[in-house]
Amino acid sequence: MGQQRRPEVVVVTGASAGIGRAIAQEFARHGAHIGLLARGRDGLEGARKDVEALGGKGLVCPTEVSDPDQVEAAARAVEEEFGPIDIWVNDAMVSVFSPLKEMTPDEFRRVTEVTYLGYVYGTMSALRRMLQRDRGTIVQVGSALAYRGIPLQSAYCGAKHAIQGFTESVRTELIHDGSNVHITMVQMPSVNTPQFEWVKTRLPNKTQPFPPIYQPEVAARAVYWAAHHRRRELYVGTPAAITVVGNKIAPGFGDWYLGKTGYKSQQTQEPVAPDRPSNLWEPVPGDHGAHGPYDSRSYSFSPHLWATTHRSWLGLAGAAATFALVGLWRAGRDD
Repeated sequence: MGQQRRPEVVVVTGASAGIGRAIAQEFARHGAHIGLLARGRDGLEGARKDVEALGGKGLVCPTEVSDPDQVEAAARAVEEEFGPIDIWVNDAMVSVFSPLKEMTPDEFRRVTEVTYLGYVYGTMSALRRMLQRDRGTIVQVGSALAYRGIPLQSAYCGAKHAIQGFTESVRTELIHDGSNVHITMVQMPSVNTPQFEWVKTRLPNKTQPFPPIYQPEVAARAVYWAAHHRRRELYVGTPAAITVVGNKIAPGFGDWYLGKTGYKSQQTQEPVAPDRPSNLWEPVPGDHGAHGPYDSRSYSFSPHLWATTHRSWLGLAGAAATFALVGLWRAGRDD
C-alpha cells in the first residue's frame, strides 16, 4: 500500500465571513486542515462547523491581523495543531464608505493597518516557515480596485494598490533567491458578502457592491485554483478583467465615468438605519456567514473564470478544430 497523503494545511485570514468564509469552505471540501483567523469568535466558530461538516478540520484562532505578534502566534498555533503550513490566504479587510474630505486620520490608518499591513504581516509569518522548507504558496485576495480606484473608498483602494506593489516586490525577491515558494494575487470583482451590512459608512443610503455582482463561492473557487497553479495573477470575472485592462488603455475615461456614476452605483435607494452596526474597530457580534443581502442579483458562475482556468483545454480544442477545418478544406480540394 502506498503512503497516505497528508491533508493540506491552510491558513485563511478573514475566515469568519464573506469571501474568507467561502474560501475556508472550499478548501474543506478537499479535506484540508484550516487555521481560521479573524477577530469575531462567533463567526470563527461558525466557520469551524462549516469546515468540519464539509470534511476538513478547523482551528479557531481569534486574531487581530493588524498586530504582527497575534498573526505570528496564530501561525505557531496552526503548525502545532496541524503541522507545516502549505498555503496561506490573506483576505481580512475593513473599509469605510466616505468621501476623503469627511474621513478622519484614525479611520484611514485603521483601514490601512488591517487591509494592507494585515497582508504584510501574514506574508511575513508564512515566509518564515515556507522559505526554510522551500515550498508553499501565499495567495493575496485582491480586487480590480488594486488597479482602478473608485470614489468613496479611497482608503480601501489605496490598501489594495499597496498589496499589489508589495506582492510584486516579494515575487521578485523569491525569483532572485531561486525559491520554490510561490506568491500570487487573485483580483476580485464585486462580491455579495456581509461587509455591506456592517462596513462603516457616511453615505445617506445603504451600501452595495458595484454591479455586476458575484457570489462568494465564485471567489473561493478562484482562490483554490490559484493556490494550486503557478499563475502570477488571476482575474475573476469579465468585469475585473475589463476594469484592469481598461484602466491601462483609458484611465482618464475611467476617472470621468466613475466621477459621474460611482456615487450612485455604490448605494441602494434605501436609507441607512440609524442604529446600523460597524465593524471598523470591533467585530459585529453573531455569525453572518459567507453571503450578503444580494443573492437575487448575484452570479454563481463566471464563464470568464472558467475559460481562464481551462485555457490549456481551450487551446487544445482550438488546435483540434483548426486541424479538422484544414482537413475538410483539403478533402474538398481533392474532390
